[in-house]
Amino acid sequence: MTVHDSSVSVAARVRKTATTLADGRELIYYDDSPPYVSGERTRALVDTRPLAPASSESQLRYDVLSGEWVTIAAARMERTFLPPPDLSPLAPTQPGRPATEIPADDYDVVVFENRFPSLSRLAERYPPATSVDGEPLWPLTPGTGRCEVVCFTSDPDASFATLDLPRVRTVIEAWADRTAELSRMAGIEQVFCFENRGKEIGVTLTHPHGQIYAYPYLPPRTQSLIRQARAHHAATGGNLLADNLAAERRSGRRIVATGEHWTAFVPAAARWPLEVQLVPNRHVPDFPALTDAERAELAAVYLDLLGRVDRFFEGVDETPYIAAWHQAPVGQDRHHGRLHLQLFSLMRSPGRMKFLAGSESAMGAWVNDTTPEEIADRLNAVAP
Repeated sequence: MTVHDSSVSVAARVRKTATTLADGRELIYYDDSPPYVSGERTRALVDTRPLAPASSESQLRYDVLSGEWVTIAAARMERTFLPPPDLSPLAPTQPGRPATEIPADDYDVVVFENRFPSLSRLAERYPPATSVDGEPLWPLTPGTGRCEVVCFTSDPDASFATLDLPRVRTVIEAWADRTAELSRMAGIEQVFCFENRGKEIGVTLTHPHGQIYAYPYLPPRTQSLIRQARAHHAATGGNLLADNLAAERRSGRRIVATGEHWTAFVPAAARWPLEVQLVPNRHVPDFPALTDAERAELAAVYLDLLGRVDRFFEGVDETPYIAAWHQAPVGQDRHHGRLHLQLFSLMRSPGRMKFLAGSESAMGAWVNDTTPEEIADRLNAVAP
């Protein structure tokens, strides 16, 4: 069990302490509480569980019909599913209670390698054949990469929207630190931070948390964006994401929030019943590139947006949503990418979800049941 130097700080106000869990996975505390930042107190670092060494047999199989990689991670079928709060693996370990994923009896923000990952560096220990059934038409490769869990708070009854500003800043510092670390890993093409909130979305653990995926390839959404950005640059000489932001600001019709450093708007071709994007006004590739002032304003505007999302539907206290933080690719075409949030919900009205049926799921042909302008009007109506 290895403990890394706990004196390393990701920011002046956050202390980073890394350790290794019983099965070899990495866990990192990001502390903003004064006694832990100063080093007066330290977190528990020893995982007492008798776990077998972590392993992974994840695969990537190439879909020749779509040109996309599909992750095959059969071990995830047995992952923990909606345990009672007192048995949550994301809770702090309490005296006299079974040990959880987090050895400490309290924490501020914690990041650790997922116990049931879709992608893992360990997958390369079990190299499969180079094709499915020996057919060259179906390439196959180990599902290398990394999947991490980000616990936003030790309070099981909290949500991201109820965090205070200092804690949101700590989460942002953790996102930035993990993005920088994962981007330096060999073979990583993109780092994706996200949060799934709500059982309707498919959340299997209700404790407030998000995830980070480090992909060994560019996912389809990023490939599409890069393809469009290349074409736009060839035709106009401009940067697609910068020009799109400028166009939304000129229109103003779907603007939800503006600040010195960030702008939030409902995209002109929004596809979800509730969707908003949050974009830095400066061209910023990823979280590590944000200045201190940009991170400070981000914490405030993000809480503002999440509050509006929770007030969007009458009679719904916690709107289910997906918060997807898109970042620029690590290597090639990095200049075409830009950090931005895509925050959306599958809920179309109180108690009713938008199901991705025939047209969306089978054909990828999207149909929205409302207009982007109506979404923006509602988000502005429920502003603080």
